Amino acid sequence: MSSAGPMAVVAPTIPKNPVRAPVVSPEESDDELPLSRKVNGGRKRVDSSSEDEKPLAKKSRPSSAKRPVFSEEESTPGPSVKNEGPTTQINEKRPRASTSTAKYAESDSSLSEDSEISEDEKPLAKKRPSMNGKTKKATVPSEASEDEKPLAKKRPSMNGKTKKAPVESEESEDEKPLAKKKAAPRKSATPAKTKAKVKQESSSEDEKPLAKKGKSSAANGKGKGKEETEIKKARAKKIKEEEEEDKYKWWEEQEANNDGSVKWTTLEHNGILFPPPYIPLPKGVKMKYDGVSLTLPPESEEVAGFFAAMLETDHAQDEKFKENFFRDFQAVLDEHPPKEGVKVKSLEKCDFRPMFEHFEKEKEKKKSMTKEEKKKIKEDKDKLEAPYLYATIDGRKEKLGNFRAEPPGLFRGRGEHPKKGTLKLRLRPEDIILNIGENAPVPVPNIPGTWKDLQHDNTVTWLAHWKENVNGQSKYVFLSAGSSWKGQSDRSKFEKARELIKHVDRIRKDYTEDLKSKIMADRQRATALYFIDRLALRAGNEKGEDEADTVGCCSLRYEHVTLEPPNKVIFDFLGKDSMRFHQEVEVDAQVFKNIRIFKAEPKGKGDDLFDRLTTTGLNQYLNGQMKGLTAKVFRTYNASWTFQQQLKHTPKDGTVAEKIAAYNTANRDVAILCNHQKTVSKGFAESFAKMGDKVRALKYQRMKLRYQLFTLDPKMKKKRLDLAQDESDVDDEFIERHEAELLEKALEAAKKKWEKENVKLEEEKEAKKPKSELDERLKEIKGEFKELTKERKTKKVEPRRGMTEQKLLDAITRMDERIATAKIQMGDRDKLKDVALSTSKINYIDPRLTVAWAKKYDVPLEKLFQKALREKFPWAEAEADADWVF
Repeated sequence: MSSAGPMAVVAPTIPKNPVRAPVVSPEESDDELPLSRKVNGGRKRVDSSSEDEKPLAKKSRPSSAKRPVFSEEESTPGPSVKNEGPTTQINEKRPRASTSTAKYAESDSSLSEDSEISEDEKPLAKKRPSMNGKTKKATVPSEASEDEKPLAKKRPSMNGKTKKAPVESEESEDEKPLAKKKAAPRKSATPAKTKAKVKQESSSEDEKPLAKKGKSSAANGKGKGKEETEIKKARAKKIKEEEEEDKYKWWEEQEANNDGSVKWTTLEHNGILFPPPYIPLPKGVKMKYDGVSLTLPPESEEVAGFFAAMLETDHAQDEKFKENFFRDFQAVLDEHPPKEGVKVKSLEKCDFRPMFEHFEKEKEKKKSMTKEEKKKIKEDKDKLEAPYLYATIDGRKEKLGNFRAEPPGLFRGRGEHPKKGTLKLRLRPEDIILNIGENAPVPVPNIPGTWKDLQHDNTVTWLAHWKENVNGQSKYVFLSAGSSWKGQSDRSKFEKARELIKHVDRIRKDYTEDLKSKIMADRQRATALYFIDRLALRAGNEKGEDEADTVGCCSLRYEHVTLEPPNKVIFDFLGKDSMRFHQEVEVDAQVFKNIRIFKAEPKGKGDDLFDRLTTTGLNQYLNGQMKGLTAKVFRTYNASWTFQQQLKHTPKDGTVAEKIAAYNTANRDVAILCNHQKTVSKGFAESFAKMGDKVRALKYQRMKLRYQLFTLDPKMKKKRLDLAQDESDVDDEFIERHEAELLEKALEAAKKKWEKENVKLEEEKEAKKPKSELDERLKEIKGEFKELTKERKTKKVEPRRGMTEQKLLDAITRMDERIATAKIQMGDRDKLKDVALSTSKINYIDPRLTVAWAKKYDVPLEKLFQKALREKFPWAEAEADADWVF
């Protein structure tokens, strides 16, 4: 154990006793990319995977007992290619086809965690992959957030067995206390003289469908249809299983884990998909300037539309955003002025409201589309995208990640970015460099134009590259997050962090000694490394004046650090994505002394704290300590190590919900350590209030169960005094409001049911049900709800048919579990409203820790990793067993 102990963090602190709460979906900020998905509220039972779908065991590393514990922490284009030299003629490529249950009871809403993956990936370094010739099944595209690093030599730990990758459906992360019963298999309709009944869907027990006579031939057709459906399903299942077996399991090949320079031998793809050209607005939709409608050319109308679409967002109210937009808008107007000849000089005189209202109407039209219309649009979209979904690498298919060219628009940025509102120009083929196999057919762009250049570099893993005009950053097209290249890069990153375990004691000892070095550069480096290690700070890079003023450790300035004797250091600065980092930490006496020296006169506001240190210099030093070591590796190491230690708080005998709560708390601790914050969403208060009402609704159901019990056996009031007490915060005001909501839902359900049945009858050319039948049913429902008022006054509810004392007691127990789970969800939701869990889970925490923990504590992995993450980390499932340690 290193003598350099964990730093005491005053604010925020990591809780010693984690609050046990189930996984919930954090609210997303305006700037975060939604990997959010909704799942229905029905209760589900998660079936375990079959025996042949179990991952391979990964040999565990030695016990962690002796390791240092760090606790806290567009087309008819020509086929020519535009180059610097003469234009070369290239054969066109033909696009490839792609292969490709109480009455009126409410259901729970479950929430899932969003995965949040950045799109700015950088090319992998040199490595020769070893192929097994197998076809890899397509995985869900997902933009990865980590900059891809050179692949390090990896320690193989496979047992040689073949694992069949499980195919899991996405499930809610919330633990459901009640298991959903499996529906009995439906029997195929058989020909009979008696007329078949029409299947109805009923929302409650007393809403049984009326018998409807149908033609026997229809029954025959229906039976055959079901049989054909079952056959198709069986075939699809078999194909899916075969594809799973044929997946390229790079982690099972020794050579795939060795470092090298050549990444591929043959590479074919269809380039990138450009967005369709701009479609001008209807003639009657125009922006106004000083009350005069302007007829804009398509080029300037498009830009005006970008701002109009954001008219009622915070961006359109931001002064810097408006300033940058209007500057670029005027430049476009200079080249493409309005037909009226009006000179647009002031943004305040611009009226974009007519355009905004048109866009809103178009949104409503899309929402009101029929299911068939939406299906047709999706089919057309899928057909257009199909040729771009996959690349062929050394004979195997791999799915691409971001194969679409970024559309034009207004740059939003994050935080106080000085370029927010700047116009993002429309990309053309002339902007794109393709990386492709030397003998591969050259793809033809889907819009007029020729590629900027072609290259055949088999030492990089990007397929297309361009520079965006706002910040001049390089953009790349890579394979998907679940591809072999990305998987090897991810594994290499975490293996490098594990390798640091062997060196961290020595490195800490060295920088502790250098804290007193007479060479100021060494002293500054040691102090910075102290903070990077103990606080998991990012190293930071130099920024230009036209970039956001965000800093890291090496770029801290005088004003970012304040000293408070005897040994407290207060950090206050904007980190990555302009998220504020504010912490008060107690440091070693020598570190406090060093900071005081670094801040001594003549230094003042705006001066660098570490004026003799650069990020490049720091990383060069670290690479000398351990090959491939950078400041970022420290951050990954500390995140994974801290997560592993916090998982030790998992209750061995707890429920699945309690275990997930401990996991979620450990994830939160790492997010705090890494300063993974997010802004609280505008709708948080409202959604949180709805969660409270859901808890009270469960208590209402519990109350009804108690009343049934006491009506069945009045003596139970004395036998079970704990059940005699009324539910808290379920007052008359809430009950009346809740019952009114239930009545509204019941009436709406009855109407939809009647309409659906009549549609079916019309299709079968039978007489529709009269409106009077619906009216009668609505009247019945209203009458039933009137009884609820009486029940509330008398506190007597007639038990439902078949209900016994024990059944009611069991139902109350299950309801208590649901209430407890819902309460924990609320607490967890509140606690995580400003913390982004997914960033650390995706980028900094070794996924094998999650897999091992799930196996050890018998928690379904799909409750921790969404489908996209399981496809991103198949190697983790194959390697880690229950005893695997970081």
